[in-house]
Amino acid sequence: MTATPRTRSPWWRRLGLLALLLALGGGLAYLDQRNERAPAPAPSDPAGEPDYFLEDARMTRFDEQGRAYQRLDTPRMVHTPADDVIRAEKPHGYLIDDDQREWQITGDQGRLADNGNLLTLEGNARLVQPTKAWSLETQTLHYDNRSAHAWSDTSSVLRQHNQTMRGDRFDAWINQNRMRLTDNVQGRLPQQSEDQGS
Repeated sequence: MTATPRTRSPWWRRLGLLALLLALGGGLAYLDQRNERAPAPAPSDPAGEPDYFLEDARMTRFDEQGRAYQRLDTPRMVHTPADDVIRAEKPHGYLIDDDQREWQITGDQGRLADNGNLLTLEGNARLVQPTKAWSLETQTLHYDNRSAHAWSDTSSVLRQHNQTMRGDRFDAWINQNRMRLTDNVQGRLPQQSEDQGS
């Protein structure tokens, strides 16, 4: 039996096959990288880089006896450690007074500072009293939970049923169920009919 000699493939065929494999591997790697999602950018704030942010968040604060006294719901909450401030978008919250009534607060932007003791609402800020059905509308509303005092130094409109009053300053002490409207106060009180008189 005679052996037939093996013929070697020319070197250029081997080199072509190697180039083809390298091109195929590079193309697959490129396609794989294109399908990866780029990470979302970290939220930024003028006060610096946040250390955390929460989405669809609810924050509830409790006193020493374990009773809730403040609740805040927001679609987005950001904390910046440089100034130790929590900023909230479109916050909707409740301030709970000593009688466990829930005073509603809302605004376009919220800011919780001073170790969580000072809440400031900016833009379309509202405060609603739970039992006497009055509501306050203003541009900026502050609330200090240590004194349970809410106030506004911007023009404020107070509504109760069909009565409306306007003033340049508003104060409310929720634990005392007391409020006042001062400075340039104007009001609209509908006239009562004679049979509703004294």
